Amino acid sequence: MTERLSDVVARIGSVRQLSSVIGAMRGIAAARAREARARVEGVRAYAATVGAAIGQALALLDDGAPASALDGRGGHLVIAVCAEQGFAGPFNRRVLDVAERVLKTDGGRPTELLLLGGRGLMAAEERGLPVGWSRPMVAHVDEVGALADRVTEQLYLRIGSGRATRVNVVHAVPSPGEIEVVDSALAPFDFGRFPRARAGSPPLVSLPPQVLLRELAQEYVFAELCEALTLSLAAENEARMRAMSAAKSNVAEMLDELVGRSRRLRQEEITDEIIELGGRRPRAERRADL
Repeated sequence: MTERLSDVVARIGSVRQLSSVIGAMRGIAAARAREARARVEGVRAYAATVGAAIGQALALLDDGAPASALDGRGGHLVIAVCAEQGFAGPFNRRVLDVAERVLKTDGGRPTELLLLGGRGLMAAEERGLPVGWSRPMVAHVDEVGALADRVTEQLYLRIGSGRATRVNVVHAVPSPGEIEVVDSALAPFDFGRFPRARAGSPPLVSLPPQVLLRELAQEYVFAELCEALTLSLAAENEARMRAMSAAKSNVAEMLDELVGRSRRLRQEEITDEIIELGGRRPRAERRADL
């Protein structure tokens, strides 16, 4: 079937529209990644404040480490932070690869996967991974706190019932090249990370030190989840930027090919018209034959 110039011109228009959409998606991803990166330091500053409070609370203890409700041989909980939207390249696959490895190092204890992100949930189902609880991943950094609060609630419901004593969160972090995924332990909570306060007046408290430390530990876990979600959101949008850049290059190549093809077809049409006109006899000759 002979290709028509009008069809190629129509395809050129469609490809140009597609290029505009890809450019817009890349711009949105860049803005969201930049905004998420800007919030990370604030989240870390909040975690540092809670950590300092833990150090002050530790100084209230007579001696020894605080009793932890997270010790024992309960289940292993893994929180995987995936993408809610598509066009993020291998983002979900990389996160689930690490989450699967972490689940397999449970030492025979029961495991449960908590998953964030609709696209990640679809990928997990394709792998046959059972998901105990899932929620959509946020699209804007302003929504991180609310989601982290819901995850913290689910986490401590399982800890309080004895279903989990070991908790890990698997998430991506921003990187200039390939997608980088990290695995961080949330529980059992390690109070040894926080030096006891040695100077200054002791803080005024209304709770027993053990109860206060338990509440502060939960608040610190919330801060760690906020950081994980914020970093993952930045990494997801950076992966989307790279995917859109690759798509933009492919569309540009396709557009160049279509434009070249349209020029050849236009030249062929002009050539055919010239040949047709050149093959016609002048009107005066046709009248003389009559």
